[in-house]
Amino acid sequence: MIEYLSRSKQHTELYLTQFGIEECIPSHFFGPAIRSHFLLHYILDGEGIFEVDGNKYRLQKGQGFLICPAVITYYQADSKSPWSYCWFGFDGTLAELLLKQAGLTRVCPILNCGKDDMIYKYLKLMAESNGNHKTRESRLIGLLYLLLSLLAEYGPVTPIEQQESRAEIYVEKVKEIVETTFAQKITIEDIARIIGLNRSYLCSLFKQQMNTSIQDYLIRIRVQKACEMMGNVELTIGDISRSVGYNDPLLFSKIFKKIKGVSPKHYRAETH
Repeated sequence: MIEYLSRSKQHTELYLTQFGIEECIPSHFFGPAIRSHFLLHYILDGEGIFEVDGNKYRLQKGQGFLICPAVITYYQADSKSPWSYCWFGFDGTLAELLLKQAGLTRVCPILNCGKDDMIYKYLKLMAESNGNHKTRESRLIGLLYLLLSLLAEYGPVTPIEQQESRAEIYVEKVKEIVETTFAQKITIEDIARIIGLNRSYLCSLFKQQMNTSIQDYLIRIRVQKACEMMGNVELTIGDISRSVGYNDPLLFSKIFKKIKGVSPKHYRAETH
């Protein structure tokens, strides 16, 4: 059983490209070849080999292997006890980070989970969602998140990787909050409270990762959104100002000019 899926236009952060299950014949192989997305195989029974970057791994039931995009790999079922496996193909801006939380990277591509009952359950739920046309895409992505969270729960993560992953997650949360609440009177204290971290610690993390402060990032997002609104002739500068979180048009104009070098009025005249 295999199903291929069209690329999601709405969910760019994480989406499925395919999933399936196969009982391989003895010595069945694939490659050497590359893939355009992440592909995670989980062995339900039997054994085989997986080769990547000059390394050869002999794997069996309860283990799995990750294929990263644009990386040459080769895998082959055992001649006497060929494996059967299920697989999940996926991609998106968060895919690499979520895999890293589970300890899975190009350098560490082997999965040791032993949760084949749950992994197979998610595969079945994906297949059974076929009749839910209106909600299927969201349901599949939800199941993929559950699968990756399961792997993160049981996968080994070194303290260094864990620290790096947490920092990246916090930064992504800040960016997500800013980009969804920029029109409101959101403060750094509000953002820290939503995430559940100390304000100073969060600001330090963000500065290290992004080389800018949260406040400056918020301002630049607001100005960026304002620029996007300039093309709508029905909106006055005051309308745009309020739409990006500034009730005072004069303050908005001052901040806009500091970032763009010209006033909002002149920017609109020059670009639209």
